[in-house]
Amino acid sequence: MSAAAYDAANPQAQGPATALGVHFPATNGSDRFALGVTKFLRLFADTFFAKRYGHRAVVLETVAAVPGMVGATLNHLKCLRRMEDDRGWIRTLMDEAENERMHLMTFIEVCKPTAFERFMVIAAQWLFYVFFFGLYLLAPKTAHRLVGYFEEEAVISYTHYLAEIDEGRSENVPAPQIAIRYWNLPATATLRDVVLVVRADEAHHRDVNHGFANALAGLPQGPIAACPTHVELVPNWKAAA
Repeated sequence: MSAAAYDAANPQAQGPATALGVHFPATNGSDRFALGVTKFLRLFADTFFAKRYGHRAVVLETVAAVPGMVGATLNHLKCLRRMEDDRGWIRTLMDEAENERMHLMTFIEVCKPTAFERFMVIAAQWLFYVFFFGLYLLAPKTAHRLVGYFEEEAVISYTHYLAEIDEGRSENVPAPQIAIRYWNLPATATLRDVVLVVRADEAHHRDVNHGFANALAGLPQGPIAACPTHVELVPNWKAAA
């Protein structure tokens, strides 16, 4: 069952608006390359993790946190060189990187990755960082389209994770404290509540990155799914003061 069909058949599964059916059609070589890379990595994830969605999230979220930081860094340096405004892109991409990192920290608490999965995190992060840094230097539009497609797949994966919880195949454990603080969830929140807000985050990143790619291609940016409210994290040194 598709993600959209699952939500339609299960009204109780509805959380923050995600527009599950969103897919940007690949109309040129750049988009087809981005979509092809995404489908290849999806096949790898499906083969390696199957329906172990919590463990899948741990490995994939460490990769998902790379593009925002790379994009923010390169846009920052470009704006410095050209002495021009960033149009709000740097802060948006930095927020995306932090948000994806918080997804990772949350799912580490949920599924306790094995030593091999921790090795996979290190290997995947280095390989993807080098690849994405080069791609963003050469073709930033393609890089943002790639992230847009990644996030389309993330929305689908988290909907499948939601189905696993609702149908009793994954235990609906209490939400980790880090998630309760970050998303300002009630103290009684569960894993299901976390998956809903994470899925909404991914839908927001999907639309933002497709919008950035469209802007670079001179196309309309389109609607953007709302992002759940996040509580600003206070640095330890500030809290101590």
